[in-house]
Amino acid sequence: MITREFDTIAAISTPLGEGAISIVRLSGTDSFAIAQKIFKGKDLSKVASHTLNYGHIVDPQNQEILDEVMVGAMRSPKTFTREDIIEINTHGGIAVTNEILQLAIREGARLAEPGEFTKRAFLNGRVDLTQAEAVMDIIRAKTDKAMNNAVKQLDGSLSDLINSTRQEILNTLAQVEVNIDYPEYDDVEEATTEIIREKTLEFEQLLTHLLKTARRGKILREGISTAIIGRPNVGKSSLLNNLLREDKAIVTDIEGTTRDVIEEYVNINGVPLKLIDTAGIRETDDLVEQIGVERSKKALQEADLVLLVLNASEQLTDQDRQLLEISQDSNRIVLLNKTDLEEKIELDQLPTDAIKISVLHNQNIDKIEDRINQLFFENAGIVEQDATYLSNARHISLIEKAVESLQAVNQGLELGMPVDLLQVDLTRTWEILGEITGDAAPDELITQLFSQFCLGK
Repeated sequence: MITREFDTIAAISTPLGEGAISIVRLSGTDSFAIAQKIFKGKDLSKVASHTLNYGHIVDPQNQEILDEVMVGAMRSPKTFTREDIIEINTHGGIAVTNEILQLAIREGARLAEPGEFTKRAFLNGRVDLTQAEAVMDIIRAKTDKAMNNAVKQLDGSLSDLINSTRQEILNTLAQVEVNIDYPEYDDVEEATTEIIREKTLEFEQLLTHLLKTARRGKILREGISTAIIGRPNVGKSSLLNNLLREDKAIVTDIEGTTRDVIEEYVNINGVPLKLIDTAGIRETDDLVEQIGVERSKKALQEADLVLLVLNASEQLTDQDRQLLEISQDSNRIVLLNKTDLEEKIELDQLPTDAIKISVLHNQNIDKIEDRINQLFFENAGIVEQDATYLSNARHISLIEKAVESLQAVNQGLELGMPVDLLQVDLTRTWEILGEITGDAAPDELITQLFSQFCLGK
C-alpha cells in the first residue's frame, strides 16, 4: 500500500477540560520536525518508533517552558493513519493544551478538520469505510454490547462479508462472460441463465438474512427510544429516577411539575434505553405546561417503546382512558404504580398483561426489564456471540438497494430477458455493495461522512 502525501495536521484528541492528561496529535510528513522545534528532550529524529520520550514543551520565541510532557513518536507505516504520528501527552488543562496546539500550528502544522485523522487512515488503506464508521460507533457506544458490536465491525467482520459477496458476484459475472464468449454447448444460454438464477438466489438470501439483523443492530447502536407517559402525578418521574438509580427528575406531589421532556440513557441487559420522561398529558391553561404536553404527545408518536404509568390507587379517569386508546398501537407496557396503597383501579378495563409495581418500594421493577426483552428480542439473547449485525442506517439503506437490484435480476429471469441485460442489474448490485466499504463510494459521500466525526479523531 502506497501512502499518499498530505500536509501535516494537528488537533487535540482528548476532551477539552480538566483531567489527568491531554493529547495533542500530529500526523503527516513533517510531524517529527515540527514536534522537535517545540520539544526539549531527546532528538526525536533518532528515537525508536513507538516509544514515549520525556521532556518539556518550550516556546521557540522566548524559550518559555509550557509544560512537562511525554511525547509518543510513531513512524509510518505502522500507525493509525499510515503516516508519521506524534502524540504530545501534556497535563490536562484547557490553557496549556491550547497553547501547545497553537505552537504546533505556528511551526507549520494545520488544524485538522473533524474526522481527518480517520479519513487519512481510510485514504491510505489502513481501514475501509465500514471500519472508519465503527471508530465513531465505539466512541458513542453506551453499553458493552454496543461497544462489542462496533469492535467487531472495526475488526472487519462486516467488511469481510461484503467483500466476499462482491467477489462471488464478480466470479459469477466472469463465468457468464466466458460462457457467452466461448460457448461449448448448444444450450449455452439456458445454462448461463441457470447460473445467474442459482447465484442470484444465494446472494439475495444472504443479504436478506443480514437485513434481519438490522433491527437488533440499530437498537444496539442507537438504543430503544422509550417514552414514559401518564397523567400528572402518577409516578413517571419517580420511575425514571428508579431506573436511572439517581434523582434526575424533580418529584413532588404538585401536578404539572415536569414541564419539559427529560431524556436520559439507562442500560437494560446490555441494551441502551433512551428514557424520555414527559410532562403529564392533560388539559391545562398554563402556557408553559401546554408546550410540555404537546412535546409529550410528539414523544409518544416517535417512541419505539411506551411505558404507560397509571395510578393503581385511583379509579381510571377520562385522561387515563384517552392515553390507553392513543397508545394501544404502540409497543406498550402498562404499569400500575402505587400498588403499596389500596387498589381502586378497574382491572377489567385494562390489558391483562399490565404490570403492578411500586416505585416507592422498588417492587416488580425487574419485570419491566423482562417485558422489554420479550417485546424486542423474543426472549433470545440480544446478540449472538459471532454474529455480524447491521446497525448503520447508511449500510441498511445500501443493502436494501442491493436486494432490490437482485430482485430485478429475478424478475428479468421470469420475463426471459437476455443475459446481457441481467448482467447490468447484477453489476449494479456489485457497485452498491462497494459503496458500503468505500470501494465505489463517491468523494462527496466520503467527505460528508467524515465531517460527522469529532475533531481530533
